[in-house]
Amino acid sequence: MNESVKKLLDGIQKVIRGKQEFLELLTACVLAKGHVLIEDNPGLGKTTVAKTLARLIADEDGSPLVCKRIQFTPDLLPYDITGVDVFDPETRMFRFVPGPVLANIVLADEINRTTPKTQSALLEVMAERQVTIGNASYKPKEPFFVIATENPVESEGTFPLPAAQLDRFMVRLSMGYPDRDAELAILEDNPAENVLSELEPVMTRTEFLQTQADAGGVFCHQTLKEAIIDIIRATRVHENITLGASPRAGLHFLAAVKALALVRGRDFVIDEDVAILCAPALCHRLKTSRSIKSADIFPIIRRICMESLEERIA
Repeated sequence: MNESVKKLLDGIQKVIRGKQEFLELLTACVLAKGHVLIEDNPGLGKTTVAKTLARLIADEDGSPLVCKRIQFTPDLLPYDITGVDVFDPETRMFRFVPGPVLANIVLADEINRTTPKTQSALLEVMAERQVTIGNASYKPKEPFFVIATENPVESEGTFPLPAAQLDRFMVRLSMGYPDRDAELAILEDNPAENVLSELEPVMTRTEFLQTQADAGGVFCHQTLKEAIIDIIRATRVHENITLGASPRAGLHFLAAVKALALVRGRDFVIDEDVAILCAPALCHRLKTSRSIKSADIFPIIRRICMESLEERIA
């Protein structure tokens, strides 16, 4: 395993217990320069994951990366996120006051609790890594990624994320409940309270950016690239899918499988990487017909993936 990746995973696991595969997928996504949507029940540590990542990466001078938390509420406005030009009476000129989205790590907490108008304020910065206010554009300093959380069990006071917003997320993940041993360890030392505050950085910004570059350089055979394209295109013609995956989905899918290979200690992609990431990378982007439940999309995508891999690799 890449030494930087190992340090990052070991650091996260000091706080998040018993979630090896989830943390590997999360790490792969941020190394692939993607954004993560974590959808799960309350109290499982979704917010703690983002806070932990922020503490593990530091600038060369030892200062932590800029991490901003945005608590999404129905009364939140777009300029509360992006920033705004304000008039300075002393200089008699407008000056830009940056919003929390111009950070290295943005935690968008309960993103589905604000209106679509405010959700859309994230679209430009997530896709193009810039915010445009008036005639000027502002860029967050690299690395930049968004970790958003949403609670799937409540519908009152929530606004479903539009397709354009969902398509900006490289993967949608779910943590799930810890196993018995992990939950016992959580009870004994309460890592979110007692360990997180003492966590020290394990890598610098430069090391993290280099690891991202290493992930982008992982080799993927043409056969597996064609399998990914076959999967993407199959979602557009499936009888139970009314909105298929976009070309952006294919780019995100490929970047994620490369990064997962690096996380698992390889400099090349294998078919297992594609199989593991097909559902997290695609399911949230698709719309199903009324004849099936949205939860049924997972087995559909798995079936499409396995058929495409078998056809290409056979």
